Amino acid sequence: MTKHRMKVKALLIDLDGTIVNITEPCIEAAKEATSTLRFQKIDVKIGLEIAKKLQSNLSLDETFAKFGIDKSMGKEFLKAFLDAWYTIVTVESTALPKVHKTLRKLSKHFQLALITRRNMSKELIKRELKRLGLTQYFKLIMTSQDVEKPKPSPLAFVKAANHLNVSIHDCAVVGDSIVDIQAAKSAGAKTIAVLSGLSSREELEAENPDLIIENISTLSQHLLESR
Repeated sequence: MTKHRMKVKALLIDLDGTIVNITEPCIEAAKEATSTLRFQKIDVKIGLEIAKKLQSNLSLDETFAKFGIDKSMGKEFLKAFLDAWYTIVTVESTALPKVHKTLRKLSKHFQLALITRRNMSKELIKRELKRLGLTQYFKLIMTSQDVEKPKPSPLAFVKAANHLNVSIHDCAVVGDSIVDIQAAKSAGAKTIAVLSGLSSREELEAENPDLIIENISTLSQHLLESR
């Protein structure tokens, strides 16, 4: 991880695990999936592992085996989990600590775009952000439905930079997953990893981001000090 000062004009910010809490929705969705399929004694922490594997584009076969779900039922469980998760997260998600204050401060100095891998319409994302009181901070919102290839493809970041009329090299991607960092590097953006999601420090350090911080609440301190 490099130690140089970071000069940027725009921040391309991830949603789940970066500005909203992903843990509780994942656990609740696993509970609902387990209930829907009438599974017995399934540890609901499977929801966290599913989310992490999906974030990283990894196979879920080992996860299902670890939690005692037959491979033949894996697709059914995944569908039930995702159906529940998309319903729960849009109405029950909560902002991570100090997100309001941080985004308000950052938006005064940088253009902010929200780039999420969620496969849902931006209208639903806007509704969620409005409920959380965060809509006004973002000049652009993009979901997987707005690009031909979502993350880990760099396309969303490049498209966002073009929309904001800034060079991708003047953008920093802020995210909690290794896919965020990989896609940002492929795009040519600077990279800021946060530890508020499902990836560990070791996993994120392996991707060599420009900066690793505990959570987004400290971001303004790092960026504004370097201006």
